[in-house]
Order: sequence, then C-alpha cells, then structure tokens
Amino acid sequence: MSLEQKVGQLFATYVYGGDATEPTAADRAANRAAFGVETPAEVIDRYQLGGVCYFSWSHNLDSPRQIATLSNGLQRAALGNGAKGRVPLLISTDQEQGAVLRMPSPAAQFPGSMALGAARSAGAARTAAEITGRELRAVGIRQPYAPIADVNVNPGNPVIGVRSFGADPTLVGDLTAAQVAGFQDRAGVTAVAKHFPGHGDTATDSHTGIPVINHSRAEWDRIDAPPFKRAISAGVDSIMTAHIVVPALDPSGDPATLSPTILTGVLRGELGFRGVIVTDALNMAGVRTKYGDERVPVLALKAGADQLLMPPDLALARDAVLRAVADGELTERRIDESVRRILAMKYRQGLARSPLVDVEKAVRTVGAPEHLAAVTRVTDPTLTAVRNDAGILPLPRADRSVLVTGWDSAAFTPIATVANGFTARGARTTARPATMPSDAVIAATATQAAAHDLTVVLVNKAWDTTVTDPRATQQRLVAALLGTGKPVVVVAVRDPYDIAYLPGVTTYLATYSYTRAAMDALVRALHGELSPSGRLPVTIPTADGSGSVLYPYGHGLSW
Repeated sequence: MSLEQKVGQLFATYVYGGDATEPTAADRAANRAAFGVETPAEVIDRYQLGGVCYFSWSHNLDSPRQIATLSNGLQRAALGNGAKGRVPLLISTDQEQGAVLRMPSPAAQFPGSMALGAARSAGAARTAAEITGRELRAVGIRQPYAPIADVNVNPGNPVIGVRSFGADPTLVGDLTAAQVAGFQDRAGVTAVAKHFPGHGDTATDSHTGIPVINHSRAEWDRIDAPPFKRAISAGVDSIMTAHIVVPALDPSGDPATLSPTILTGVLRGELGFRGVIVTDALNMAGVRTKYGDERVPVLALKAGADQLLMPPDLALARDAVLRAVADGELTERRIDESVRRILAMKYRQGLARSPLVDVEKAVRTVGAPEHLAAVTRVTDPTLTAVRNDAGILPLPRADRSVLVTGWDSAAFTPIATVANGFTARGARTTARPATMPSDAVIAATATQAAAHDLTVVLVNKAWDTTVTDPRATQQRLVAALLGTGKPVVVVAVRDPYDIAYLPGVTTYLATYSYTRAAMDALVRALHGELSPSGRLPVTIPTADGSGSVLYPYGHGLSW
C-alpha cells in the first residue's frame, strides 16, 4: 500500500446518499460541498477511505434492500476493481438501540442500555446484541459503535443517561461483556466499547463543550475502569475515546482523545488493550476547542488512536496527516501500526473473504419474525413501576374514557401506540400529542383531561430545563393535569429521573425508551396483563441538590 492508501485507511466518515453511484441531486450537492465530488463512490475512491458511517440525516438508511445495495456499491468502490492496495470498507453506524437507534423498521428495535440494566439479565443483553449484530451484518454494517461502557453516576448527565446500563460498575461491566460476546462471538461484527475513559459523570455534552471529570484516580479505578476492563477481558475488538478531560489521569488539560497518557499509557499500557482505538467524532466541540481542525487528527494519532472518525474537513485532516509524516512529526512506522490493527480487525470480520452481502438474504433477515419475538421477550422485563401510591394500578376492566398525551415522536408514535392499546381493550380513547406544549396547549389539554376518567401522560427528560425543555413545559403540563383531580399516570419514556421534578405524582412508571415494544409492554402492565419486574439501575435523587435519595438503586414495584 502507498502512504496515501494507508492514511486513507485511518479515516471513517459519512457520505450523502442512498445509492453509491446515483444519489439524489440534493445529496450530490451535499457531497460536492463536503468532499469535492458528487457520489458516495467517488468519495470512497478519492480519499481511499477505511470506513463509512451511516446516518439517517445523510440519507443512507431507508430499507434493508436499499442499505444492503448501498453497502455493496461502496465496497465495490473501495476495492477499485481489484487495484493494488485496495481494501474493503468497515461500514458502521450508531446502533445502540433505545434512544440511539439508526436502523429503521422493520429492523428489530430493542430497548436501550438502561432498560437492559433494569432487567438485570446478561442473557437478554447478549441476545439483543446478537440479533442487532446479525441484522447489521446482513446489510453490510460490521461496526455498531456499541456497547456503552459508561457508568452513569450523574443524574444530570446530558449526553449519556439512558445510553448507559446504569450506575453500578459491576452491572455495567457484566452487561458490557455480555454484549461484546453477542456482537462479536455470535453475530460476527465488531463491538466498540465506549467512551473511554468513561463519560458517565459529566454535566457537559461533549458535542457542544469540553466536559471535565473530577474523579480521583481511586474513584476512576472503582467506577469508570471496571466495564472497560471487562470488555477487554471479553476480547472487544475496538474501544472508542471520549472527548473529556480527566485531570486525575492526565493533568495537561487535553481531552482523552488527544492524550498519550490516557490512550497509550492507561488504555494500552495499564489495561493491556491491543485492539483498534477509534476516536469519537472529530467534528464535536469537545475535541475541536483547544486545537484547530488541522492539528486534531495528528495529535490523536500521536496519542495512540488508530481510526479517525468524522473530521469536519476530511481533505484538511488527510493532508495534515500526510504532511506530519513528510515533516517527521509522525513516522510511517507509526501509521503502519494503526493500519495493521485496522486491517487485522477487518480480516477477523471476514471482509477479505466476502465484502459483499446477499441483498435478498438481507431482506429476509432484517425484521425476521423470530427477531421481533425476541424484542418482546427482552423488552417486557425492563418496565419499571416506580410509584403506585394511589393504588390505581393495575387498571380493572371497565368502560372508561382515557386521554393519552404528552411527549411524542414522529418516528415511533408512542402516543398513538399507547392510545391504540387502550382502545383495543375497550376504552374510549383520545390521543393528544403535546410535545413541549405552549401555555395554550397545556390549558386545553388540562380541560380535555378533566372530561376523561383517566389520563396517561408521557414525559421525556422533563428534568432537563436547560437544554431539552427550557420552559419546563412538561413539568407544567403534568401539574395542570394533576390539578384536574382526575387520576393521572405519568410515564418516563427516557430518563427515570423525571419523577423528582414532578411533585404530586402518585403513579409513575419508567420505560427508558419509546419503542413500540416498550409502549406495548406499558399498556399490558397498566392492565395487569404483564407484571412489572424491572428494577431501577440508577439511584433517583431528590431535585433539591441535597444528595438525598428519592428512590434507591434496585427499587421497583410489581403486581
């Protein structure tokens, strides 16, 4: 391989379009603006990329047939008709499941990590990873950027939250190891444990700022390190870095992605990791703030990273690495070390033998009936009943009018799913989405609730009045509904912490996600057809900042 080919292997980025050679006019324009060429195939060819990351916003993910066809087209571009030094792509996506879920229906849509933590089942976590991995592999995606090894000990964490298995390092380690086995041993895709050295105690989103973790070294050893050690022991192929500053590990103030002390000293030296270190996206503020975009990829390689993900200017980043080699700041031997690790990982994934996928098999595999049945089996035990002080659950069979309102998602339609579930059980049901409602909508919804026998209201990060809901509209909506005097069931469809910010709520459940399977389990539990068995995988503190516990780790009701 030429030096240019080897440097190309270090980069993975997005491309615009659902077809490798015939994207839409809009996607051609987007590729031209970002990469100087018009088609995804031309992007691969020009930069001789080692990897591509699929997103919905870049129009890569529509249907199993389309995704598999796109993957084959990109692989053909990467192989260049058998030209010397050409290597298959490692295609990736963020398929964590739950709140971070890229593959659209009919793909199996499992609950996310915190839901799995509530179920306390390594077997269920392994099954979710195995089926997810099999469906991804069927469409040509070999790197799911999961599992999450972060221990979410900060209820105010704006970026991890339900993406973590929970607040206990042992639980997180157990489920991380189980998912590594599910992805790699059973599905044959590359697991990626993230975000090293641990993003679970941040109050800043590394997409928009530089988080600082002030754990002592002893706290890091006790809280953050164990899940990564478990992942390494399980043979994880890849670990993703975090754009966070951890002074106890490196007092320089550099984010971990750019820290030789953390990546080479701690991760490789102390923890003994020998696989591929992939950076988190290099277009995030957490890594761009201290150094310019031209320096970041060079510094990441000097720190010990192998795979450079999504630089904001691919041509600038590639040329910076080539120039660093020409100037002697990086040696070609250092480039070779990373390229060998990347090539070895691709070889283990079978890309050398079979880079293309069977499109018809992909259509049969994604969303197969046995996969969807497994989604239900895995999801049901995750539902957590937190409060039932009014004793209204389970609901007796009765002719009643029900209002279903609150936060909604166009992609998953949880309001409609819950409303349809009540209707199917004989209720007279009204569905009224009220996502971040105006004062007028809050008043009208409360008036409507007063005319119903029961209201079910969904909330999503109602605690976060800084970013998600700065006007506290969800808190005010719940207060208005309670003010009607009619029974109200509040359901947290993301972070379970919302209950601390909703005074007066007497009936509260946590689903941790808003997939259709989670909403179906909710309806069945409300009607006594399913006994809630999930237990909180985190502690819910009071909202006053005193550190007092509202609900302890392990709490969960049943009926």
